[in-house]
Amino acid sequence: NYGTAPLAGPPPTARSMIFVTPDGERSMNTYLGACVELGPEDVDADIVAASKVTYFEGYLWDPPRAKDAFRLAAEIAHANGQRVSITLSDPFCIERHRTAFAKMLKEDVDLLFANRAEILSMYGSDDFDAALARAAGEVDTIVATDSSNGAHIISGGDRWHVPAVPTNIVDATGAGDLFAGGFLWGLTNGYELETCGKMANIAGSEVISHIGARPEADLKSLFQKAGLI
Repeated sequence: NYGTAPLAGPPPTARSMIFVTPDGERSMNTYLGACVELGPEDVDADIVAASKVTYFEGYLWDPPRAKDAFRLAAEIAHANGQRVSITLSDPFCIERHRTAFAKMLKEDVDLLFANRAEILSMYGSDDFDAALARAAGEVDTIVATDSSNGAHIISGGDRWHVPAVPTNIVDATGAGDLFAGGFLWGLTNGYELETCGKMANIAGSEVISHIGARPEADLKSLFQKAGLI
C-alpha cells in the first residue's frame, strides 16, 4: 500500500497479487506502477525494426500516452516490413475502447490473439463463428482460443482447429501469455500456422499444470516430443 502521498522519484515496478482458487482460476490485485508512464519516447526503434513480430497487450489502451507508443511502434514495424500483433486482453478493455480497437485492427494489426469472450465482445455478437468471420475480414491472421475446445486459426481464407492438450489445471495464470509465446516462437521460426497452434496449446497447457506463470518444463523438448520440430 503506497498510500496517498506522492512518491519520490520514478514510479515503482508494477506488481500483482494473484489469488488462485482450487479450480485453477485466479483473481488479480494489480499495481501498474511504471507501466502507466509508457510513452513514445520509450519505443526503441531499432529493436522494433529488427523484430519479426511486435506484440502488444490490449491493456496498453488505458494510459493515453501508451496509445501513442503503440501507434509509433506499429508504424516502425510496418515501415521495416515486419508484423504487428495484439491480444485483446479482456472484454472490459474492449468495452472501454471498442471504437479505437476497431480502427486499430483495420489499420495496424496483422495478427490478432483473442479468446471466445473477447471476440464476441469485440463484435457485439453471441455467434462465435460469425465474430471470427468478421475479424478475419479485418486482420490477416486470427488466433482465437476456446478454452477446452482448443484454438481456431484463420488466415488467407483457410481455417484450422487445433484441439486442446489435456492437462490437470492447477493455476491458469500465464495461460494466454504462454499460448501467444508458443505461437509466436513457431511463427518467427518459419513453422506452418497449424503447427504454431499446436505449439501454443502445448505451452499454455504446461503452464496451467502447476503454480506460477513460468514454464517448469523445457518447451522446446515438449515440441520435439510431440513431433513438431
